[in-house]
Amino acid sequence: MKYSIGEFASILGVTADTLRLYEKHDIVRPMKDQHNNYRYFSDLDARNLLSSRWYRSMQIPLQDVAGLINDAPAEQVIQSIAGARQQLEEEIRRSVMLLDKINEIHAELGRIGDAFYTCRIREVPGMYRIQQTDKNQLLQKECLKQTVQAWMELLPFTFYSFRIENSENIPEAAGLEYSWGLALLEEDQRKLEVCLNESMEYIGPATCISAVIASSYEEDLGRESFQFMLDYAEAEGLAITGDIRGKILFTERMSRGNQTYLEIDIPFENNFT
Repeated sequence: MKYSIGEFASILGVTADTLRLYEKHDIVRPMKDQHNNYRYFSDLDARNLLSSRWYRSMQIPLQDVAGLINDAPAEQVIQSIAGARQQLEEEIRRSVMLLDKINEIHAELGRIGDAFYTCRIREVPGMYRIQQTDKNQLLQKECLKQTVQAWMELLPFTFYSFRIENSENIPEAAGLEYSWGLALLEEDQRKLEVCLNESMEYIGPATCISAVIASSYEEDLGRESFQFMLDYAEAEGLAITGDIRGKILFTERMSRGNQTYLEIDIPFENNFT
């Protein structure tokens, strides 16, 4: 039988636009009436359309479906379905990783109250980091652009971190040498199979004095903001060793002003050991 585009779409439960798209890919081939230029679909078109929708339900790309409909031996069909399965397995793996990361971030934010201006000792994992600023001034380095773009696609696994250099001299120094940049935990780098290059620096795992502080959105990073942590280290006989690191947890935006919550981690060794 012959069916008009409206009839055919209604019978098969698709839209006329879908039929036009499938016609464009040569999956259905309506006959054109020379008298009125109307296009009419056949029962064979119905079979091809249903077969193509079956392939599409497995998330096989439409252009690949067209090849499977028009000219594909059994081996190619099996390979296409295997490819769709592999892609879905990878999507599920990434989704599970994303859910785990969201749970991790949610739990971390839930602990802010206990860590707010309160020193605690914890093991801080290693991370890879891109230096994007000198203090708060963005660096305009051509070699960083490609890596930064790639790491922006990895959010929320990547996060915005800071690093304070020459931290052993902080109690006596007037100013801070620090920088900001995207960071990625060493464990996540392995899971995501992120390639490393010379634009990334490595900060190893360390036992740290850790605390959460709040600062104004526009405020520069200053020693006074974590002086209570330095006082704690001195009182406990802990010698700062290695560079201080930390990260932005989140920014609270309110009508009276913005406030950023920062985690600060100060590596140390015990003077009494």
